[in-house]
Amino acid sequence: MAVQRMDNVAVVVDDLDAAVVFFTELGMELEGRGQIEGIFADRTVGLDGVRTEIAMMRTPDGHGRLELTEYHAPAASHAGPENPPPNTLGLHRVMFAVDDIDDTVARLRTHGAELLGEVAQYETTFRLCYLRGPAGIIVALAEQIG
Repeated sequence: MAVQRMDNVAVVVDDLDAAVVFFTELGMELEGRGQIEGIFADRTVGLDGVRTEIAMMRTPDGHGRLELTEYHAPAASHAGPENPPPNTLGLHRVMFAVDDIDDTVARLRTHGAELLGEVAQYETTFRLCYLRGPAGIIVALAEQIG
């Protein structure tokens, strides 16, 4: 049997409300929000006493989902440096296609986003950038121009 689809990417954050606002500003839609706890959660993630709140964000086309998770118990922990560089092993970044990269960067900056470099152009096809988003994750943006 083959994979049917990629369902979502999960990001653990320390401020769920701020992360929802950030990704809403990016253009994602809040699909739902809820508490997750109990024996099934403990067994699924391999931790005891799991109590989390999640928010499921959906891309406007309905095909992509980002699960934002705030752990209330056990407390979330840092696996490495707080703001790892782009060449850190593991999950690298989440990229979104946008209509207007300059407008998107400006709007996300009001929610704490910081450019890692600058908006750069790849040949005559794309303008791209990396931003540091909620919980230090790298959010990449791509605007097709060609």
